[in-house]
Amino acid sequence: MTQIRLRNSLTRKVEDFTPIDAQNVRMYLCGPTVYDRAHLGNARPVVVFDVLYRLLRHVYGEDHVTYVRNFTDVDDKINATALARQKAGAEGSLEDLIRARTEETIGWYHDDMEALGALSPTHEPRATDYIGAMIAMIEKLVAEDHAYAAEGHVLFRVRSYKDYGALSGRTVDDMIAGARVEVAPYKEDPMDFVLWKPSDANEPGWDSPWGRGRPGWHIECSAMSYELLGASFDIHGGGIDLQFPHHENEIAQSCCAHPEGSFARYWVHNEMLQVEGKKMSKSLGNFFTVRDLLDAGLPGPEPVPGAVIRYVFLQTHYTKPMNWRQAYAVSAKRRLDIWSSEVDTDETVKAEFGVSPKTKDLFAKKYVGQAVLDALCDDLNTSLALTKLIATGKEVEGLAGAQISGDEKLAIRRRLVAGCWLLGIDLVQYAKETTAKSVDLTAFESKLSDLRVRAMEAGKAAISKEEKAAAFAPVDAMKASLVAAGVEVRMSKVGVELLPGPDFDPAKLEDL
Repeated sequence: MTQIRLRNSLTRKVEDFTPIDAQNVRMYLCGPTVYDRAHLGNARPVVVFDVLYRLLRHVYGEDHVTYVRNFTDVDDKINATALARQKAGAEGSLEDLIRARTEETIGWYHDDMEALGALSPTHEPRATDYIGAMIAMIEKLVAEDHAYAAEGHVLFRVRSYKDYGALSGRTVDDMIAGARVEVAPYKEDPMDFVLWKPSDANEPGWDSPWGRGRPGWHIECSAMSYELLGASFDIHGGGIDLQFPHHENEIAQSCCAHPEGSFARYWVHNEMLQVEGKKMSKSLGNFFTVRDLLDAGLPGPEPVPGAVIRYVFLQTHYTKPMNWRQAYAVSAKRRLDIWSSEVDTDETVKAEFGVSPKTKDLFAKKYVGQAVLDALCDDLNTSLALTKLIATGKEVEGLAGAQISGDEKLAIRRRLVAGCWLLGIDLVQYAKETTAKSVDLTAFESKLSDLRVRAMEAGKAAISKEEKAAAFAPVDAMKASLVAAGVEVRMSKVGVELLPGPDFDPAKLEDL
């Protein structure tokens, strides 16, 4: 079997990955706090671990990998938005309004990550759906003397876990000296952290043995991972900013609550993101969301396709800081445009690739080049994988392509499409979208608009419903043909607007 190697933050070494159970490979990723749109930095771990998810599925089989990515939907910013809506007259309890707000933001998140080519995880638990599991874990920690109640709070005794600090490589005393820790009179030790905290009337809360309150952040992932993956699982991922204290705290409370397990065996962390060489921040004017890029192209002049954003991400190894530059996006789009122009003319490849993820996975399994697979198995070397794909693409470009047979071109295009799919780039869909954007629908807009004007004039003179329906029949017929071709038809008092949809097929417009 193909051997995957990963950098394990716990051992600080690149190691052979050996799952606990090859029939059920398990991975957990700390997901977003869904208080608003996902910014570009939020997207990096999604892309990194989506590539790992795809690789695990490729090596072990789609049905033998379980991937969990949570949503934190208990947060002060979420609470503030819900409270403002309640004060403005919105109906429902504070918890109901928080649920409504996070339904909205989770929907945005799904749309944005799908645009970047991310597959849906096996499970996407919401913290508020696992409050009971969190309370049960906290009760067990208290019973085992690893936690204590004080003034409505429950805190974890950090010094009760002898291996605390192993992940970040620091002792507890070093952490106290070098970190900002919350000083509170109810703490036995400055490093002790909150498992449960009290809620007032303006905060969401749940009944517990310690009074009405809500969970601390760290306990959420421990409870959800245990419920969905068990006391021991293979991979825990997240941004390097979560290594301490979040992941360190997760390990301590999970291992103390479930000493029969080892919690996560491999810890994989991605580095942070910069914009044009600087830390992304609102004060510097370089803060933008994934949706900003997709819709408006910020900070550039035009919208950036999701595949282009992903390509830029993949150019940097996940263990290195990633720098988003507009020039990189321009270069990435140029490369994808070249590849897609090759693929768009090959009906055999498009038919074999299919439309469902399962068909595409099977295509990749059959045709991916060994050099690309080897690069990904070597600690997710996506940059090297892209280099190999560029070399593959050049075999069919220009003069090189003119000197090889049709069968050779077909084999090369198969490898190109398969390699891109394993990296999370759907080259066939990208080609389709690029073609759609290049089609001018102005003439069809004018024709439909003229038909509509005539129909409205004829409709005014119509006496019966049948006569009115007959007047609008040409409009309805053309609209139906446009929709069948994958065109989104927007008609209003202002006029007619036609937009190519995701299933747009310009060939179906020929009859119009």
